[in-house]
Amino acid sequence: MSELLPPGDRPDQEAAVSDGEFAPEPVLPEPVRQRITVLAAAALPGLPADEIPAQMRKVARFAPNRRARLGGREIAAQLAADPLFRQRISGRVVTDTGDLGAAVASGMAPAAADPVEVAALAYLARPEGWRELVDAAGHAVLAEADSAASAAQLRDAEQRAARAEHDRAVAKVEADKLRDELARVREELGQLREESRATAKALREAQAAQKRASDLLATEKGRASRIAADHDAEVRRLKTRLAEAEALAATGKAAAKDARAADDARLWLLIETIGQAASGLRRELALNPADKMPADYVADASADRPGTPERSQARAQDTDDPGRLDQLLALPRAHLIVDGYNVTKRGFAEMSLEQQRKRLVTGLGGIAAQTGDEVTVVFDGAERVHGLPPAPRGVRVLFSRKGDTADELIRQLVRGEPAGRPIVVISSDREVADGVRRHGAYPMGADSLLRRLSRS
Repeated sequence: MSELLPPGDRPDQEAAVSDGEFAPEPVLPEPVRQRITVLAAAALPGLPADEIPAQMRKVARFAPNRRARLGGREIAAQLAADPLFRQRISGRVVTDTGDLGAAVASGMAPAAADPVEVAALAYLARPEGWRELVDAAGHAVLAEADSAASAAQLRDAEQRAARAEHDRAVAKVEADKLRDELARVREELGQLREESRATAKALREAQAAQKRASDLLATEKGRASRIAADHDAEVRRLKTRLAEAEALAATGKAAAKDARAADDARLWLLIETIGQAASGLRRELALNPADKMPADYVADASADRPGTPERSQARAQDTDDPGRLDQLLALPRAHLIVDGYNVTKRGFAEMSLEQQRKRLVTGLGGIAAQTGDEVTVVFDGAERVHGLPPAPRGVRVLFSRKGDTADELIRQLVRGEPAGRPIVVISSDREVADGVRRHGAYPMGADSLLRRLSRS
């Protein structure tokens, strides 16, 4: 029945409207709405957990700088729909804003206060007459917006006037430039007319010269035709001579091929004869394949293997070309003898003696595997070395006896080889190089072997 009564006959509804709880929400200006959201977002974490609605607890856990931006819509909706939540928030906000919050909560708006701040506090605290405070803030915001728009229009008009003045000045300058340009163009036009007359005269002279050149060209074409005919005849004659020469060359090539075949047959017969003679001589002398190499006999004679190595002093450089070393190692049944510490202390002296020996012997094992040559490495030794690792296949490791040097052992190895066998000695020691050269060996510098190992 109360819904059928006119508004003046419904005292309960008037009381509710006067309290501001059931009256429709006012339309808030955008700055006021944003300020309400910011104040509520800042106060939200200060409420006890049981006073925060369930839908607001997720928003309350947001970071302070993200709460109003990401949860503003939910906060505004909860403030409008939940008077109890708004009352709790307003109590917190009034406390946080100090004197201004207390004044607005009591229904007063300080004259110097920001109308947006006053309207936001009034909306949350809702003292008597809070709607008027919100409306006043709306009018103040609109007035400020109108003032800003008027100022902007004024600035725009001033800018348009300045641009028009500038455009007039620019147009005047451009008009002056155009007048100067017109005078210059007229002057150039007069010059072009003079140049045109001179060009026409030159053209007539060029046409006359072209006619004379055409006549001369026709004469030269006749001479060129005669020369071309003579050239073709000479080419035909040379082709005939070339065919005859090719026939003679083919005949000579066939004769050379027959002669080479005869030479190859004689060479094969000679080699076969030598091979059979060597086989017969081996049978005649009853020579069996050797179980030991000459270097093995020298190694046996040098007795115990020994120990603490010393560095060989390099006195002179010999050839260090690794290509020359490859050529020597390619000779049949070559024997490579290496002055061990002379090489290692030149190439990797920063290592310990054990590491130097291991690195050199390992690299020589690769050379032995690649070339199939006999390889012997000699180290100086004064004390016995225990626990030496086994040498790679094809590599012989020797130590000089106490009181002897590796240089003397190398010379013994060279003297023990048969004359004519290619022996390559690696050492940068001048005395070693000179000594082995006298016995028919090929001395090479330590750098040649180091470069050869670095390529492996």
